[in-house]
Order: sequence, then structure tokens, then C-alpha cells
Amino acid sequence: MNVFEGCSRQSLGKELSWINEPKSWEINEHKQLVVQAPPMGDFFIDPAGGNTKNSAPYLYTLVEGDFYAVTRVAVDMKQTYDSGCLMIMADEDHWAKLCSEFYDDMPSILSVVTRGASDDCVSSDAQIVRPFLRIARSGNCFAFHYSLDGVKWKMVRYFGMDVPATIKVGVVAQSPIGEGSVATFEYLKVSKNIIGDIRSVN
Repeated sequence: MNVFEGCSRQSLGKELSWINEPKSWEINEHKQLVVQAPPMGDFFIDPAGGNTKNSAPYLYTLVEGDFYAVTRVAVDMKQTYDSGCLMIMADEDHWAKLCSEFYDDMPSILSVVTRGASDDCVSSDAQIVRPFLRIARSGNCFAFHYSLDGVKWKMVRYFGMDVPATIKVGVVAQSPIGEGSVATFEYLKVSKNIIGDIRSVN
């Protein structure tokens, strides 16, 4: 199910909510979310301390139990770390995101897992500017994958996090050190039908 269906321009379905609603966003005629990340917008808790950011726009729906969520994202990559992400959140100290991000002057796949402090990991050169991103949950275990074609998936990381049965699942647009960027999410599909090991589920 594409949770953007039933939305139009700046009218959201009742199952969707914002954290940090941006000044500029819309659901276009193709049911894509186009969102302007504000300058310096980010979610990150520096493990060195003293620097916590929770200012990026996050559009989410509540999901109970096991699931997988998929999006395809294109980002107007102007400055380092400009990104579009698929993100899960239990609370402000427990969340994780999988990102298509401008890093080392190329589109890249990065992930951050936060349990009080953020663990930032650069995974690979994305090779394309419109990758598919996927998060799968089984109990308190999660798997991050990305794909170039939406068919063959590569695992980014597999991790555990102690979270409640119902968590936030959605998309984030970021520009952590930049002046803002635009991310276009072609859809946000959430499915409860998980078959097999989430590390390799297709």
C-alpha cells in the first residue's frame, strides 16, 4: 500500500503526520512527495556529546508489528550530506535511518542507528541518483537494504533495537550542513506480509 494515495497537494491522509513540517512540500499529481529540507536540517545525536539535531522534516505513519517499508528517492544534491532517507522512530533517542546521500562528491548509501547516540555508517557508492530503499522489521530486529532496480537488493545492515510494538515509519529530507535541498519520494509502500528472513526478504 502506498500511503501517499489519498493525499493531494498539502492535504494528507489521516494516517500521516509531520515532525518538523517544512515550509515547502506537496504531494504532486503522481502521488509523489516533494519536500524542501530546511538549511541545516538533520537528525543526529553526536556520540561525542554536545551536538543533537532533530530539525529535519519527517513524514511518518504508525505501524504495528512486523513490516517492510519501501521508497524510491531522488535528491537535489548540492552540498555534502544532502539526503533523502527512510526512517523508523520509537522516540527521540531511539531511531534509525537509511539514506541516499551526497557524500564524497557522489550519491552514496549511508545509515544511522541511534540508541541514545548515533552510529553513522557509510556503506557504498549508490551508482544511481534514484535508488530504492527498504527497511524490514521482525520483532526487535531490523534490516536495511537498497536496490538499483527495485528487484535485486543489497543488505546495508542488520541490527537490533528495543522498541515498542508500534513505531513511526516514514521519510526524511535533510541538508545537515547545507542551505537546503529538495527530495522527491516516489511512494512510501508499507506491507505487513513478511515471508522469510528479513536479511534477504524479497
